[in-house]
Amino acid sequence: MEMIRYAEINDKSAWYTLDSHLPEAGFDEKVRNRQGYVCIEDRKMIGLLRYNLFWDIIPFCTLLVIDSEYRGRGFGRQLMEHWKQDMQAAGCGMVMVSTQVDEDAQHFYRKLGFKDSGGFIVDIPGYEQPMEMIMIKGLQHVQYHE
Repeated sequence: MEMIRYAEINDKSAWYTLDSHLPEAGFDEKVRNRQGYVCIEDRKMIGLLRYNLFWDIIPFCTLLVIDSEYRGRGFGRQLMEHWKQDMQAAGCGMVMVSTQVDEDAQHFYRKLGFKDSGGFIVDIPGYEQPMEMIMIKGLQHVQYHE
């Protein structure tokens, strides 16, 4: 049975089997700020999602990864939906993601309702990569009336 929850300190070793880019201090910060989620299946971490705040207010997913053995089974979609619901409940009006133009993730994000919103090219020596595209999605606010 799959479960999605916030990352915890004791997830660190499993986290780094899926995410080799986050500095160790970054993991501790994700746990402390509740900016990381894990997906557990059969007591094994099979996926994760982490995010930052763009302009200090807009949730920006910086990594979504599912273990290769579990891809194509809906776990990525479930992680994204869980995150978007949390962000909507927190009062956020939109969320962002990014992916390189040569990666297939852009098609996945479009299926989830994200739209292309621009991009940038990194050509600084040592950091070169294909164009990074930014994608956005609005979240509907539920308004309560007394």
